[in-house]
Amino acid sequence: MSQKSQPPEPVEAAEGSQQSKQPLFHSSPPDFLAGGGEMGERIRTKDWSTTPLGPLEQWPQSLKTIVRIMLTSRQPIWIGWGPELIKLYNDPYKTIVGGKHPEALGQPAAVVWREVWEDLGPRLRTAVQDNEGTYDESLLLIMERYGYQEETYYTFSYSPVPADQGGVGGIICANTDDTQRIIGERQVKLLRTLAAATADVRTINEVCRLSTKSLQQNAYDIPFALLYLLAPDKYTVTLVGTSGLPQGHQVGPERVRLDAPSLWPFAEVVSSQKCCLISDLAFDSLPTGPWKRPPHQAVALPIASSGQRGQAGILIVGLNPFRLFDESYQGFLNLVAGQIAASLANAQAYEEERKRAEALAEIDRAKTIFFSNVSHEFRTPLTLMLGPIEDMLNDPRTLPPNRERVELAHRNALRLLKLVNTLLDFSRLEAGRIQASYEPIDLSTYTAELASTFCSAIEKARLKLLLDIPKLAEPIYIDRDMWEKIMLNLLGNALKFTFKGEIEVALKEWKDQIEVHVRDTGQGISPEDLPHIFERFQRVESAKSRSNEGSGIGLSLVQELVELHSGTIKVQSDLGKGTTFMITLPKGYAHLPPERIGAKRTQQSRTLDASSYLEEATSWL
Repeated sequence: MSQKSQPPEPVEAAEGSQQSKQPLFHSSPPDFLAGGGEMGERIRTKDWSTTPLGPLEQWPQSLKTIVRIMLTSRQPIWIGWGPELIKLYNDPYKTIVGGKHPEALGQPAAVVWREVWEDLGPRLRTAVQDNEGTYDESLLLIMERYGYQEETYYTFSYSPVPADQGGVGGIICANTDDTQRIIGERQVKLLRTLAAATADVRTINEVCRLSTKSLQQNAYDIPFALLYLLAPDKYTVTLVGTSGLPQGHQVGPERVRLDAPSLWPFAEVVSSQKCCLISDLAFDSLPTGPWKRPPHQAVALPIASSGQRGQAGILIVGLNPFRLFDESYQGFLNLVAGQIAASLANAQAYEEERKRAEALAEIDRAKTIFFSNVSHEFRTPLTLMLGPIEDMLNDPRTLPPNRERVELAHRNALRLLKLVNTLLDFSRLEAGRIQASYEPIDLSTYTAELASTFCSAIEKARLKLLLDIPKLAEPIYIDRDMWEKIMLNLLGNALKFTFKGEIEVALKEWKDQIEVHVRDTGQGISPEDLPHIFERFQRVESAKSRSNEGSGIGLSLVQELVELHSGTIKVQSDLGKGTTFMITLPKGYAHLPPERIGAKRTQQSRTLDASSYLEEATSWL
């Protein structure tokens, strides 16, 4: 520690004269070895007469000066003096010299740092012989401070110190230990790379491949690695990835039974779920990574499973030959194993979810096929029934009360046929078998004609039908049959839920699109039901309507038909005041599949559609 200064003595001015101009503080020069903690005491008490430096009182002033600077500094500093660069150092430097303390004091630098002299010697010669300073930042030095070779990193400078009689008397070296920073940065970098590489991976095999590939980034701490996964039978482990090892290397058997002799302690790690250190590796041609010697130790770490059905495994890691397997090193490898375990769990959860989704999709496909088959089976007999029924209605000999019964049968047959046709359209959409045929249509005239089919039913319900459909500047490309289904569904829906007021169909034209609104003054839709209104099989059970019957797929079908035109449909509703459906369609045909412009129809229009909608609506009244 530095010597504390003495309190200043008061300086008095002579009576009747100006204040003295002498300094406010003065003290005698301190002893150059005062303070300095442990090293200051050791330097003071050491018999220097037995060293090339000689007794303390004979030391040159330049040496005394830099020794004083060294002892009062909080930075690790050492001094080398004389031809042999006899070593002196301060308290902060003790951690750098390590186990060589205190014997290093008074020893030649070449003796103290004999294991790294190949690196330090040329730099010291530059400072001493060439009188030129040196500087190194985070230089790797393999030191032997505690009886084993150790990876260290230092930032340091050698500055020549002039001798009293001229020339260079020695050097002073300021040090910064970067070892923990360098090791920590590369470990954090690996953990980030490992997490990023496996974050969005969806299969266990890909997680294993990318994980072991990422480990190659830090060959300093992981010269080689083997990743094994535990089989579902819990008796076998299988190699699924390696890092730093050639394929087929002797240390990486492809498949190992836990109850059989093995190179690695698989059974012990699986049963204990704790890491196991393997010392004195006796394998030939182990990879060295960036080092000049192969690992002499390895560790086996458990890859924990997530739940009883989770994927477990074992990670074998070759250890850095120039680091102790201490708590910090083990903590880093535990984080690596934990990240791999988390990525495996995520991939397994995704695979299970994918399988569930595939199972649900298969059920959905089966349902669609069922709807299609049932619809076909229903439609044929219904068509055969409607022919004779209509013949009876057209026969003047059919008199009441038989005519009323035939009309009832006809209405319900048409209603059933509408439901069958809707299910058939829905199943075709699900299976992707509906192919549109887009053609330029006078949308104003066609929409007005479709709305007029409901005129009689709307008037019978004592409602008003309003049409605000101006002439458009150009034809709109649509599929005629699909547009018929869209408008009839929306008009039927409006009539079903409207008991007084009006139903309006309006058409608006903009620069590059048109809008069609179907507005009613009916019951409206509650805010809770509004977000789900276009979902399949969704019905608003609580709403007051003219009929409680319905399939729940009408609006869903409308939405899908609109989207086939690259359009959108939105709904606005005020509970108790009414609802408005808004369809937006682009102009032109650049948004449509070119092969479907004017294409041959895969499904002919069914003339019964409009009448079936109207008959159903009439039955509500």
